[in-house]
Amino acid sequence: MDYMNIAIEEATKAFIKEEVPVGAVIVKNGEIIARNHNLKESLNLTIAHAEILAIEEASKKLNNWRLSGCEMYVTLEPCPMCAAAIAQSRISKLYIGTFNKDMGACGSTVNLLDYDIFNWKVDVKWCYNEECSNLLTKFFKNKRNIRRD
Repeated sequence: MDYMNIAIEEATKAFIKEEVPVGAVIVKNGEIIARNHNLKESLNLTIAHAEILAIEEASKKLNNWRLSGCEMYVTLEPCPMCAAAIAQSRISKLYIGTFNKDMGACGSTVNLLDYDIFNWKVDVKWCYNEECSNLLTKFFKNKRNIRRD
């Protein structure tokens, strides 16, 4: 199963809701245990990023805040808040669909997951996916065009 494509489906849901199109999927033992997308605007909640919402959903499903053995697939490189949450939740592997040149915290701007401050090491895998980038480009182009009208 291509979990990044499922994350892209989640990002597309965000796009339709006029949210920044980011999707996240959490998998354990080959089974999807959580999937979500950005809902910051819809919920008027600063922390309603796809990664945070997926972590919350996975923790409830497993009845445990520790998500060791889990993998996360996310369409956009996590911001510092999300990168810290990923490490704090003990996610084992993180697959990233595209770079976040402005706020990326997994290597593009800073690399929080490379420090030993979390007492946990997340294995980060870059798997560039053009569809992830194109969805974000289209979203922000639409936003700029709306402002000009």
